[in-house]
Formats: sequence, structure tokens, C-alpha cells
Amino acid sequence: MGKIISFSNQKGGVGKTTTCVNMAAYLAREGRKVLLIDLDPQGNATTGLGFSKGALKKSVYNVLIEEEAVKDNVLDTELENLKILPANIDLAGAEVELVYKKNREKVLKEALEKVKSQYDYLLIDCPPSLGLITINALAAADSVVIPIQSEYYALEGLSQLMNSISLVRQHLNKSLKVEGVVLTMYDGRSIISRQIAAEIKKFFTKKLYEIVIPRNVRLSEAPSHGKPILLHDPKCAGARAYSALTEEFLKKTEGRE
Repeated sequence: MGKIISFSNQKGGVGKTTTCVNMAAYLAREGRKVLLIDLDPQGNATTGLGFSKGALKKSVYNVLIEEEAVKDNVLDTELENLKILPANIDLAGAEVELVYKKNREKVLKEALEKVKSQYDYLLIDCPPSLGLITINALAAADSVVIPIQSEYYALEGLSQLMNSISLVRQHLNKSLKVEGVVLTMYDGRSIISRQIAAEIKKFFTKKLYEIVIPRNVRLSEAPSHGKPILLHDPKCAGARAYSALTEEFLKKTEGRE
């Protein structure tokens, strides 16, 4: 049975999509069957894997609003074990349309239940907000990965996110837990980066991954080429970091040596 993991942080620009896409790619390289679900109306995970949002007729919108099957809207990617349930421009209206649906917080959960057994991991890229789409992701997930930028403002709103996770756990998904916290855009030369890292470690103790993701030009270039860093530049510092992060993740989740 596949594990569903939401990548969530209501603050934008923290490396959430970059982390979701690249961990999905490295998990696929490690032989895991992976489904990436792009729940962000901006559709950055979709374009980051080489698809044009404007050209897509089918997407996660059809699953959430039209109640179509997940399997009928999934696309193959360049990586053998990685598939995507993409986002297109229709998703922008889904937040409002979901309000009128019965059992509106669990639409995604019910849809994913039917395909969960076909994958090892189902990774959800959430929008940078705490609206109904994100609530659907958290209600469906087994756990949450929280990417946090190593800058002062990243700490603001963290308690709000943790409060939302707590509320979802209380009312919708008792088993939801924090899988781990990833420090992104890290600059070891910066005092503030080191201070923020220390604060986050204090807050999350054992949940903070040891591997940090550095600021890296090649990482920021990769989405414009429609490729994960594994295919764009597998030898750069960003690629090495995401490869190592995926190893650490597998060690924690699967007890892998």
C-alpha cells in the first residue's frame, strides 16, 4: 500500500515544489513507483516535469470536481517509475467549486484510495495557502514534509501551519504526522542561515533532516527546461543534495541502510 505524503508550507518561494519534484525523481530512480500529484493552481510541478499547463485537457481538476478516476488523468514522465497527476488552469477555480461538494474535505482522499496500492509513494505538491485544496491534501496524507527556507521570514507562519496540521489531525485525519522538515536555499556562509537552522532544529528536534539543500543556480534553472535536476545536471551541488536527502528519507521511512 502506497504512502501519501503532502509537501506543504503556506509561505511561497520556500522550495516546496522543487523539493517535491526532485524527491519524486530520485525515489523513481531508486526503483520506487511514484505518483506526483500537482495540487498547486500555479502548476509548477507540472511544467517542471515538461508539460504545458495550457495544453492539458485532463488534470487533477477533473478528479476533484468532475469526479473522474485518477488513472484516467495520470501522465507518464521521462522517468520510468514516475507518473504525474498534473494541474492545468482549471484548477484555479477548484477552491470555490469544492465548497459546494458533499464531503468536500475528503474528495482527494477518496479518489486516491482507489490507486494507492499501485504506487510506493504518492507525493502531493500543495498550494502555498491553507485553503480547501490544502485541507484535502492533508486529509488524504499519511504524513507531511515541510520545506523551510533558511531565512528569518520562514519562521513566521510556521506556528499557523502546525496549527492547521493539528486541526486536520483532530477533525479529519487522526493518523497525520510530520514526516520531516527540509531546510532549503541554505547558505552556510550566512550567519542568519545558521541561526535559523538552529531555531528550526530546536522547534522540530528529530524531525529536521540532516541534509540541507543549498542555494544552487542549476536547481533554479532546471524547471525552465522541464526537467528534474536528476536529468538536467545530475552532478551539481543541488542534485547531490536531493540525492542524499532521498537516501536519508528512505532510511527513515523504510529502515534502509
